[in-house]
Amino acid sequence: MPSESDVLVRSTPDAPWLPPGSRAEVVRSSTAPTPACLVRLLLRRGTEVFCVPREQTAALDLPTRAVEPSDPDGRATAERLAHDVLGQAAPLAPVGFVRNVFAEGVPGYGWPVPLAHFVVWETTGVPAVEGQWVDTRGPGSPLTERHWFPLLSALG
Repeated sequence: MPSESDVLVRSTPDAPWLPPGSRAEVVRSSTAPTPACLVRLLLRRGTEVFCVPREQTAALDLPTRAVEPSDPDGRATAERLAHDVLGQAAPLAPVGFVRNVFAEGVPGYGWPVPLAHFVVWETTGVPAVEGQWVDTRGPGSPLTERHWFPLLSALG
């Protein structure tokens, strides 16, 4: 259920990375929705964000972890991810999410339907793992193609 403070940042009907007839929405929100499928950890330093290589492609992205069904909004998973990245527990706050929306089930699609959420949780601290601070300014940023990227402008 949407929170009153939710702000739709961007909607992409027939998003090319999703099956036909679906859409992707980027939402600024202080509430973690369910079901959470992935959590991403946002650490900011000025105009930079902390990134690590993705497991499958080595492309830089926010630290990410899959969420088990026993953790509906992903908070416990985000807490473990933050601990692993920072080397200690840290306060977390959901700042938004990407939501995939489907009218019906699609064979071979691996996320829940009709809604699947990919939640961004923010914290502060100094990373204790290898990674890279990546500038998010301008069209030359390597992160502009990330589905969560429009959320940054909404966060200020």
